[in-house]
Amino acid sequence: MNAPLRRVAISVLVLFTLLIINVNIIQVVRSDELRSDERNTRVLAEEYDRERGSIIVNGNEIAVSVPTDDRLEYLRTYPQGPLYAAVTGYYSLVYGNTALERAENDVLSGEDSRLFVRRIADLFTGRDPAGGDVVTTLDPAVQEAAMAGLEGVTGAVVALDPSTGAILGMASTPTYDPALLSSHDPGAIRAYMEEITGTDGPDPRVNRAIENNYPPGSLFKVIVSAAALQEGYTPETVVPAPDELTLPQTSTKLRNFNNSRCDASQEQRLIDSLTISCNTAFAQLGIDLGEDKIRDMAAAFGLDDEKMEIPLVVAPSGVGDIESDAALGQTSIGQRDVRMTVLQAAMVAATVANDGVQMKPYLVDEVRAPDLTVIDETDPEELREPISAQIADQLTEMLISVVDRGSGRAARLPGMEVAGKTGTAQVRADVPDHNWFMGFAPADEPRIAVAVFVANGGGTGGDVSAPIARDVMAAFFEGRG
Repeated sequence: MNAPLRRVAISVLVLFTLLIINVNIIQVVRSDELRSDERNTRVLAEEYDRERGSIIVNGNEIAVSVPTDDRLEYLRTYPQGPLYAAVTGYYSLVYGNTALERAENDVLSGEDSRLFVRRIADLFTGRDPAGGDVVTTLDPAVQEAAMAGLEGVTGAVVALDPSTGAILGMASTPTYDPALLSSHDPGAIRAYMEEITGTDGPDPRVNRAIENNYPPGSLFKVIVSAAALQEGYTPETVVPAPDELTLPQTSTKLRNFNNSRCDASQEQRLIDSLTISCNTAFAQLGIDLGEDKIRDMAAAFGLDDEKMEIPLVVAPSGVGDIESDAALGQTSIGQRDVRMTVLQAAMVAATVANDGVQMKPYLVDEVRAPDLTVIDETDPEELREPISAQIADQLTEMLISVVDRGSGRAARLPGMEVAGKTGTAQVRADVPDHNWFMGFAPADEPRIAVAVFVANGGGTGGDVSAPIARDVMAAFFEGRG
């Protein structure tokens, strides 16, 4: 063999070797990654020949596959689509799957290892394969009240069972109809996607309860209060509460909401400062406690967690950089770089409600095989204990005061004590403020904790978000007699 032929042969051999290596990488190393890629419509098309399992709320199917007469044997439908869209997501030929449709895809498609015995039985019996069902923790009354309260605004609501971490409600607006993204008509699917995302308005596919974080404003004062109580303060401790506070080493003056006065004496009890949400008192309190105490308490409540899955992926919350005492003062009233998801706010309230113990939030109660046999159940899991039961009791006393005689009056329920905290977070000069409320009820034996966020609501947490929280809690108790 002459030299040119030898070079050609070697080149061909190298190319074939690289091809074989690439095929093995694709088929072995990257097979799971490619199969789970939401853009892989080939896998989705194969799955349409199998009855996909249902997503269930209180015995009702909120995502269910029905037989068709067209080329794809099953059509994914959402009987109450917009109500639960933030939780179910969509299952689309064109755009893949999202939310629970994605997080629990292996169960719903029948590929989960826990359904292996069922798949083997199907093979031998000739029975059509089917996916398993996912039963959620959601309470329909809570979900309906949350979505009703958010009608016409951009925002989110999360409700938790404080003692278990079960998610009773998860609402996000604006919403959309996942059925219109899950049809068998690619042209109609693309047209609807363009309709809901082709404007400058907020993307309705975003679950604002967990995917975005926001400045919490005065909600953060609960964490600062916890840090103070841990350092020996009590609700009766008198703290400075000036009309304005010049931030250290600056000429910047921090003022109270609407330039209001917290107390004529320029000082007041800690419980009173939280009740009326005195900015100057908490900015000075945070500076006095120091960055480490504030940051440590925020981390104890989970604000520095990098990642959490419920099983939907939750964006992290955090305190951000604090480069000076002036920055610490602003941080201590929930401004500057502090960011919190709505779920995290609900977790803070639930932790206080649960005697200082924080439970891991979860959205899936159980998983069932196609024959309705339960193959997995979620056991409540303790995440951490940020504060003692004594401090939780003191915070509860302070939060009751907020609702009874302070900024949270609109969250009151007849015949029941409610504990809570309002928040109004500045965004920038030309944009309306964000409005928050978090709380729990009954205050003496909590059964539900709620966080409400309204983006750019333009009012205060007390007049915009607290009434929504009240209605959500009322719906919960009405459903239980």
